[in-house]
Amino acid sequence: MKTAIVTGGTSGIGLGVAKMLLSMGYKVFATYTGEKFNESYENYEAINVDQSKRNELYTFISRIKEECKTVDCIICNAGMSIRKQFTETTDNDWDAMMEVAVNSHYILIRELYDRIPHNSRIIFTGSQMGLMPHATVLGYGVTKAAVHALSKNLVKEFEGTGTTVNAIVPGFVETPWQKEKPEEIKQNIYKKTAIHRFATIDEVVEAYRFCIENPFVNGSLIEVNGGYCYK
Repeated sequence: MKTAIVTGGTSGIGLGVAKMLLSMGYKVFATYTGEKFNESYENYEAINVDQSKRNELYTFISRIKEECKTVDCIICNAGMSIRKQFTETTDNDWDAMMEVAVNSHYILIRELYDRIPHNSRIIFTGSQMGLMPHATVLGYGVTKAAVHALSKNLVKEFEGTGTTVNAIVPGFVETPWQKEKPEEIKQNIYKKTAIHRFATIDEVVEAYRFCIENPFVNGSLIEVNGGYCYK
């Protein structure tokens, strides 16, 4: 049985991708932080890991090394957004956002490099905010721009192995996080999107499936945004 890791894999896009991988026959290790995750699926294990804390990340990596001879798919999905004005964002805020989205995934792939067999798949979750500046989330946008760059640069590290590295770049998606937005803000976003709605999780998950199933897709930023900012 192939093994997959999905960071941030207990809600939203991460959980959707995890379920897709389970349907493809993978054993899935999912990281999460916060309240205990109580759902249960066969061949799925949710592990509480605060990826802003490097010691917890290394403990998770050690566990993976103990339990898995190979890691065939890594979905680098975890991210963090601290919504503050530019001048109010602290050093700790900035460091935490970078640690979760960028540093922890760099370390995860580096430390597991020798266990990633040929023809594996590495997929990052980027963001439209990493391509287009957006008010009040400067730090988040920069971390996602860095995620895009990291995914492209890793292609050279896996050259000749058949392992592909890509990033999915969603626009606005109907995740629990987005459901908290006021209706007025949602309507404004709908007006900027040619499809006039948010994406469903399943629609975005299909982009991950495409990258997993197509061995020639490599080094790509795949936008799934419904025509955002078409006006």
